[in-house]
Amino acid sequence: MTAPLDPIHLTQNLIRCNSVTPLEGGALVLLDEVLTEAGFICTRVDRGGVSNLYARWGERGHARSFGFNGHTDVVPPGDEAAWRHGPFSGHLEDGVLWGRGATDMKSGVAAYVAAVVDFVRETPPDGALILAITGDEEGDATDGTTALLDWMAENGEAMSACLVGEPTCPNEMGEMMKIGRRGSMTAWFSVMGKQGHSAYPHRAINPLPAMARLMDRLASHTLDEGTEHFDASTLAVVSIDTGNTATNVIPAKCSSAVNIRFNDAHSGKSLTKWLKDEADTVAAEFGVGIDTRIKISGESFLTPPGPLSDLVANSVEAETGRRPELSTTGGTSDARFIKDRCPVVEFGLVGKTMHQVNEQVPAEQITQLKAIYARILRDYFA
Repeated sequence: MTAPLDPIHLTQNLIRCNSVTPLEGGALVLLDEVLTEAGFICTRVDRGGVSNLYARWGERGHARSFGFNGHTDVVPPGDEAAWRHGPFSGHLEDGVLWGRGATDMKSGVAAYVAAVVDFVRETPPDGALILAITGDEEGDATDGTTALLDWMAENGEAMSACLVGEPTCPNEMGEMMKIGRRGSMTAWFSVMGKQGHSAYPHRAINPLPAMARLMDRLASHTLDEGTEHFDASTLAVVSIDTGNTATNVIPAKCSSAVNIRFNDAHSGKSLTKWLKDEADTVAAEFGVGIDTRIKISGESFLTPPGPLSDLVANSVEAETGRRPELSTTGGTSDARFIKDRCPVVEFGLVGKTMHQVNEQVPAEQITQLKAIYARILRDYFA
């Protein structure tokens, strides 16, 4: 009888793969080997220099096709000398696993890979299991999960439901899951004036007062008061810059950037119109030109509470004793792409140390996460 797949050992081996975005580092090669041995059909779906892995067990197009999504790429380690143990060591000490990706999210990938491998070996389900694993979640995300979804559509592959294994718990294992995410967008503004001597301001067109007015109008505006499942939308001014080091020169140009995290009261399109209207108003008031550039990273979305969220919440409560809060807080995730194809929710580890120096996780949490994923599979295919 084959021994259960140890998610802690698998996490260690994944951490030892230096897969800082966009490097694959051997992480997907390792997972391909593990999954192929368990009977999964694995396909590399690489695009735009990004490595991705698609794995399926069972019949293509089955009416019950449960999917897991996640990523093996990680953010840079920062100052490696500041780490207690090497960022790619996968060091296990006193029950704590150290390394880049220990929480975000090589542990989550290892937990669901271990769960699905054991599941198909012990109780082969009437249905299909699908894993869509990307190497581009921490990067631009243009050729990661989107490439996998495009490939799936072209090849008749689909998921009935999907669980993203991102860290979701703020402090304690089991306390929170995500049923949606806020949208995210960034706007860059450039105010064009006319350079001149600060002693003769009437001969120049100063772009700074116009920029100050625009930033004040945007930052002081209340976008909304929140909706049923979302907190209030936020706008943060993240940069104002002229590049001017002289105190006797009025610069010709001033640039700024704002980031908006928005709920389902808005769309990227509606906020784009508002931003451009505000810029046009200030430009007319000050007699300057304002160039506006906008990037929408993702729209807000919600998977309404129902069968999928109940399935996950019940399994989390059974294994941890906590009923997870259904939340839409936090940043963006690749669930924003999956929501257009099937219902999707997120559940994973405590994420307190993700992206930090000395990223770490109690090893027992990884084992517990595997148990939660295994219970989800048993109940879904029951």
